[in-house]
Amino acid sequence: MERSIQQFIERYLSVSFLVNKRGAALMKCELDDITHDQYYVLRYIYKRGVCTSTELADVFAVNKSAITAMTNRLVEKGMIARGKDEDDRRVISLTLTEKGKMWLVETERKVYELVETMMTKLSHEEIEQFIQTYEKLAMILQEMEEKK
Repeated sequence: MERSIQQFIERYLSVSFLVNKRGAALMKCELDDITHDQYYVLRYIYKRGVCTSTELADVFAVNKSAITAMTNRLVEKGMIARGKDEDDRRVISLTLTEKGKMWLVETERKVYELVETMMTKLSHEEIEQFIQTYEKLAMILQEMEEKK
């Protein structure tokens, strides 16, 4: 039993490395001069409409200074705008600019095409099983993080 767990761990680490590195390389081609983290921040803000740096720090599990540095770069690139919250003027809200929205919509189209190319190599059952397993792994990781 112990040996098979070790084999599973080794297989997981090997495939995880390959998928992350090759996936990141393919994605980088679509992201121009935006990093993966910046892409996910833009995507999050787009889905929410408006958010704060504190919310981003919580969602991405990083400290607020890392989010501030990232949002500063995105503001410089003209992708997001800072504004005052209507309910609390001390709170700075983050929204996508028109440029940010246009970039994200176009990039999402490219990313969807990339993922679709990979997914069409799998059956519907394999896709469903993969997504369910990946969602379960995400829940396990979230639970582990909350216990810290």
